[in-house]
Amino acid sequence: QAGSHPYFNLPDFTQPSPPSTPPSLPSHQRCRPSDATKGLLVALLGGGLPAGFVGPFSRMAYQASHLPSLELLICRCLFHLPIALLLKLRGDPLLGPPDFRGRACLHALLNVLSIGCAYSAVQVVPAGNAATVRKGSSTVCSALLALCLESQGLSGYDWCGLLGSTLGLIIIVGPGLGTLQEGTTGLYTALGYVLAFLGGLALSLGLLVYRSLHFPSCLPTVAFLFGLVGLLGSVPGLFVLQTPVLPNDPLSWSCVGAVGILALVSFVCVSYAVTKAHPALVCAVLHSEVVVALMLQYYVLYETVAPSDIMGAGVVLGSIAIITAQNLSCEKEGQVEE
Repeated sequence: QAGSHPYFNLPDFTQPSPPSTPPSLPSHQRCRPSDATKGLLVALLGGGLPAGFVGPFSRMAYQASHLPSLELLICRCLFHLPIALLLKLRGDPLLGPPDFRGRACLHALLNVLSIGCAYSAVQVVPAGNAATVRKGSSTVCSALLALCLESQGLSGYDWCGLLGSTLGLIIIVGPGLGTLQEGTTGLYTALGYVLAFLGGLALSLGLLVYRSLHFPSCLPTVAFLFGLVGLLGSVPGLFVLQTPVLPNDPLSWSCVGAVGILALVSFVCVSYAVTKAHPALVCAVLHSEVVVALMLQYYVLYETVAPSDIMGAGVVLGSIAIITAQNLSCEKEGQVEE
């Protein structure tokens, strides 16, 4: 009975002990990016950066073959129509559910007006300045509309970023507004800035309407409706207000194709982002489009970029950094699931 003696019951230290593994965190303590963080990153990388190429490419197409703005809008709308195949495969109605059909069509109409004003503006004013006015007005209007209609408040850092980005836009476009030429040229330039402002106002209204749409296939439906409404409104307007032009050089066709693809990517990303973050913050992050447009304006279009443009672009980038850093946070998965 030697095995029953306490001496023989001691643990065997000659055998190697199994390696210790660090305890894993419970599922409720793991973090993932918050919805606001994901929305702002999508707006920055997928919405603002591609959209910055649209204005300069539109201007290049106009300079190469005098392509009218409505014809360019028609070409862009054609890229949205194949989304109907996706809706058909999923068995969803093309125009959306009957309860949301009117608001979905209103959203498409507002976006068509916004894009039409933007394309018309870049033909008479520099692409960077047109993007500046449009994004600035959309940011201010989105903040005011969301505050008045949705009662959505913003933090102090968010307001600081909004005011900073707006100040940067004023620095960029202010000197140009103060030196408008007299006569027909000055009148067309002023009209271009007015169109850019109206385009930003229509964009902010469209984003607010989109936030009120809640049905499963909302994003592909509004993307298809944008193409449909744009075609129905642009085709008659092209023959009444402008003269159709058939480009015969590869540069114009390349610019038209790039505008269609990049604009579609930006449209989808912005529509997704506005459901995750405050519309005013999304519009402020989209000011990155202005910086990209100014760079292309200088390096590709060989148009003058004033020191005030560089200073304003720096202020805009700093404001975007403030907004993004303020909203970079993580949520515990358990809290998200709850």
